Amino acid sequence: MDLELQNKKIELIQWLSTLEDSSLIDKLLKFREDEKSDWWNIISENERSSIRKGMEDADSGKLKPHAEARKIYEKWL
Repeated sequence: MDLELQNKKIELIQWLSTLEDSSLIDKLLKFREDEKSDWWNIISENERSSIRKGMEDADSGKLKPHAEARKIYEKWL
């Protein structure tokens, strides 16, 4: 494992062990729980529908090259 990552994890563990603020601990626990949940269940039905449509288009070869999309949307990028 990357030594820098290991050091960050140890630093976080040390910080957590000294934490007394229960509201912050609750926020961290909620964050951890949210990270474990599947984002598919969180997004709206419209977003899921749009993703399904995009996947169907990709599967059937109805895609445009990135360069073409950049030309169309360049003024907003």
